[in-house]
Amino acid sequence: MTIKPGDKIPSATLMEMQDGKPAPVTTDSFFAGKKVALFALPGAFTPTCSAKHVPGYVNNYDALKGKGVDAIACVSVNDAFVMGAWGKDQKADGKVHMLADGNGEFTRALGLEFDASKFGMGKRSQRYSMVVDNGVVKTVNVEQAGAFEVSSAEYMLNNTQLT
Repeated sequence: MTIKPGDKIPSATLMEMQDGKPAPVTTDSFFAGKKVALFALPGAFTPTCSAKHVPGYVNNYDALKGKGVDAIACVSVNDAFVMGAWGKDQKADGKVHMLADGNGEFTRALGLEFDASKFGMGKRSQRYSMVVDNGVVKTVNVEQAGAFEVSSAEYMLNNTQLT
């Protein structure tokens, strides 16, 4: 079952590079007491994800913060080392938390997993965005396969109630 507005974010442990090492980040603590702009994508260093998705959130950091967003997070079914390197490549440090869902457990719990085995990528996350306020989902925007529109930072800024 796919997560929907009003649902609580499932408890899971993601990983984030901190001080050069992978560190656990529990969803219970990460989402507690703050409004988070969360977006997810199929994979680090992939074309649309690198050219449009992450840059949109990095470039709109100030605008999202200005609308009451406390944190921005990117989730992908990749390991923390890859997510950390990709974050550096995308100049996301200090703006976007690059959270690794290495085994896809969080993605599965959200009901947003898809099988990209025919592309040699295994099980991955669908492309989506959501606003989470104190651990409760306020909005969810899931892309159609191959699309990039409703999960963009620009869409979130222009079409989502943030304040």
